[in-house]
Amino acid sequence: MKKTLLVLSALTIGISSVITPVTATAALPQSVNNQQVPSLAPMLEQVTPAVVSIAVEGKQVSKQRLPETFRFFFGPDFPEEQIRERPFRGLGSGVIVDADKGYIVTNHHVIGGADKILVQLHDGREVSAELIGSDEMSDIALLKLKDVSDLTEIKLADSDKLRVGDFAVAIGNPFGLGQTVTSGIISALGRSGLNIENFENFIQTDAAINSGNSGGALVNLNGELVGINTAILGPNGGNVGIGFAIPVNMVKNLTEQIIEFGEVKRGILGVQGGELTSELAEAFGYETNHGAFINQVMPDSAAEKAGLKAGDIIVSVNGKQIRTFGELRAKIATLGAGKDVSLGIVRDGKELDVTAKLQEASINKVKADSLHEGLAGAEFANTTSKDNAKGVKVTSLQENSEAARYGLREGDIILGVNRQPIRNLGELRKALDKKPSVLALEVKRDNSILYLIIR
Repeated sequence: MKKTLLVLSALTIGISSVITPVTATAALPQSVNNQQVPSLAPMLEQVTPAVVSIAVEGKQVSKQRLPETFRFFFGPDFPEEQIRERPFRGLGSGVIVDADKGYIVTNHHVIGGADKILVQLHDGREVSAELIGSDEMSDIALLKLKDVSDLTEIKLADSDKLRVGDFAVAIGNPFGLGQTVTSGIISALGRSGLNIENFENFIQTDAAINSGNSGGALVNLNGELVGINTAILGPNGGNVGIGFAIPVNMVKNLTEQIIEFGEVKRGILGVQGGELTSELAEAFGYETNHGAFINQVMPDSAAEKAGLKAGDIIVSVNGKQIRTFGELRAKIATLGAGKDVSLGIVRDGKELDVTAKLQEASINKVKADSLHEGLAGAEFANTTSKDNAKGVKVTSLQENSEAARYGLREGDIILGVNRQPIRNLGELRKALDKKPSVLALEVKRDNSILYLIIR
């Protein structure tokens, strides 16, 4: 039977099941044989104020290709596609990680496409939030609350120290019911290959997770955050005891990059490989099948400069064991470009340690339509060292588009907006979030500097 993998979405949640009332029962005793009954209540009283509910509103834009018959009857000027906008509302959860700055971590899919983000705190206050940045490939987003005091933040654990069998508690807003707590254990670590996200290194838990728990907290018995709940495995979208969370160490790396750069500057090692099978392990003199097998090292990559070779088995990253190639890929991608990483490898049956300086992965391109209507038709990306300039590069441009009519050209590098320096996409996005009526773009074209005015 084919299993269905469901990513928790931020769509409106409708509850159609019948809620059956139950009769009251006698209260449980506080102690048995003069011994206190174990309870999670004291820990949860400290932690639950740091978990919030998130409501979003926005528009979903869809494109429908029209039949050629329409173009035959109405002429070549008739558009090939019909664009539709549909309003949507969604619910999810989030976790306060910095009370002083008002930072909240949630999933990208909770706030993706949202025009309005409203956060409900544990004490009932409702506050608007702004999006600082997000990363769709790892499904992490960072929000900031405006002008709010008396917040409670959650302490971060070291998710690399988790063990299968550790107790875990999930906190979130399932089905829009309000804050709910469920408990279980850590069922597995380093889960990948689920095709939920591009970079997968999930914590698996049997703590009940349902729609609306997305972006909520997975904590240990000390009340420390170990992961951000993100998905479930279930044929009908309901809890079957298999939920997944993004490890907090991975979340911390990503959010630090978003705060510093406005986006994730993904690191790359420059290797290709796969999972280590028992046959490969035996052939290469390795006793277990935990690790990532390298079958190719890319020329002039961080891996080649560090001395890695095809046939090496990477068994640890920064002293932490690696179980699969997917786990290696996720950890490297989220550590950040320019970081030094210590790799434990097995070569010809011998254990070695090497250090690599991660290079920057191919940067994500952004369609400028979502940034400003006057830039529609352009596609932007961060510059690289080859461009000899810090800014945002026009990587492609549609003919007769708004951006082209205003004078932008492919290869142009935007250095500033309205006299404000722009060094990356994050800074450009922040400058345009202010919705200025006129854009004065400082542009580097070949060896010249010019200004383009966009209204």
